Amino acid sequence: MLKTVMAGAALVLGLAAAPAQAGPVLDRVQATKTLTLSSDPAYPPQSFLDENNQMVGFDIDVGREIARRLDAELEIVTPAWEIITAGNWGERWDISVGSMTPTTERARVLEFPAVYYYVPASFAVHAASDVQTIEDLQGKRIGVCGGCTYEAYLNGDLVMDAQGVPPFEYLVEPGEVRIYDTDTNAFDDLRLGDGVRLDAVMSALPTLQEAIRSGMPLRLVGDPVFYEPLAVAVDKGDPEFAAKIAEIVQAMHEDGTLSTLSERWYGVDLTRVRQ
Repeated sequence: MLKTVMAGAALVLGLAAAPAQAGPVLDRVQATKTLTLSSDPAYPPQSFLDENNQMVGFDIDVGREIARRLDAELEIVTPAWEIITAGNWGERWDISVGSMTPTTERARVLEFPAVYYYVPASFAVHAASDVQTIEDLQGKRIGVCGGCTYEAYLNGDLVMDAQGVPPFEYLVEPGEVRIYDTDTNAFDDLRLGDGVRLDAVMSALPTLQEAIRSGMPLRLVGDPVFYEPLAVAVDKGDPEFAAKIAEIVQAMHEDGTLSTLSERWYGVDLTRVRQ
C-alpha cells in the first residue's frame, strides 16, 4: 500500500499551533519578498551547481516552489551542514530544504513542519573492490558526511523517531568512520582507488546512483540499510512561519507537485513510501 508520510514527523516532533500574530521570520519574508534557503552546492541530484554555475536539483526546485507560494523570490546560501543542524540561524537564512532527517535531537533546536520525501540509505565501494556484500564491510574505512544520519548509523546511535520509519538493524561495524563536509567529498576520496583513502562510502541511494551515472567508478553494495523521512526545517521561534510551511508542503503533496518534482529528478516518486 502506498502512503504519504508528510504528516507524521510534524506530529511526533511537536510542531506548535500557529499564534494569531505573525512571527519575525514570516514577517521578514513577507516584507522583503525574499525567502533565503540554506543548501549544499555539491549534493546531486538534490542540490548542485550546473554548467552555468546555477543551483539546481530536487531540493532547489522544492525550495523555489515554496518561495513562489509565499509570493517571494528564492535566495540560496551554502553554510556547512553542521552549522545548519545546530539551529540559532538568526537572519542568515530562513529555511532548510536540505534532505534533513527530523530526529528528536535535532528538534531541540529546529522545527520540522513537513516531511517532503523518503529516501533509502546505501553503501558503495570502488568499482575495483572485492567487497560483494554488506557483511564484507565489517572493519572497513567508510566515509560519510559529518553530522548526518549516515555517521550516526555507523556509530550505532542513529535515532529516527518520526512516524512511519521502518525498523532497521546495525549491519556494519566499521574499523574507521571518516568524516567529510559533504557526501561528494567522500566520493572524491573513494574514486582515487580501492583502499587508497577509503574502502566504502555511505549516502542516500539517489545520490550514489547519480554519482555512478556521472562516471564515478563506484558500485552499490547490498540493499538499502534504512529508510528515512526527509523534512523541511525552520529555526525555533516562529510557529506561524512553521505552520505556513506545513500548509504549503501539504498542498504540494496533495496537488501532485512533489511527486512531479521527484519523478523529474529521480525517475521515481520518493514522496510516497511502500509500507
